Amino acid sequence: MKKITPFLWFDGQAEEAMEFYVSLFKNSKILSMNRLPSPEPGAKGAVTSGSFVLEGQEFIALNGGPQYKFTEAVSFLVNCKSQAEVDDLWNKLSAGGGEEGPCGWLKDKFSLSWQIIPEVLSELLGDPDPIKSQRTLNAMLQMKKIDIAGLQKAHDGG
Repeated sequence: MKKITPFLWFDGQAEEAMEFYVSLFKNSKILSMNRLPSPEPGAKGAVTSGSFVLEGQEFIALNGGPQYKFTEAVSFLVNCKSQAEVDDLWNKLSAGGGEEGPCGWLKDKFSLSWQIIPEVLSELLGDPDPIKSQRTLNAMLQMKKIDIAGLQKAHDGG
């Protein structure tokens, strides 16, 4: 068991959310689903909680009810190796009622916030040349989904 595990509160959507998230990320799986007993023999009861792993990070999901909602105060940053990975995750996470935000941020259909960020962004923003890093930052601030070629062009002064 990990020392710290993100705990996600859903309003009746924990099972759907776990299945959705593990379908998006490699090296991911549902570990457990705890269900209420069903009054009918052989029928599945409603999920009360469960656990799942995304890329080695364990999560717990709870169907806790409508009292609490996700906000942008907590998000999950996903470091992507390529534009294809950025595009794929961006499209899948924002589909079905998700909401695109600025600078690589989005909310998925469960209103959970994600940052879909190419690994090269920190390198370009951290350039020792302040003019290049500022141009990169200015370009990023104009984007929703991060475009690596656009960042690189701005960085290089094009």
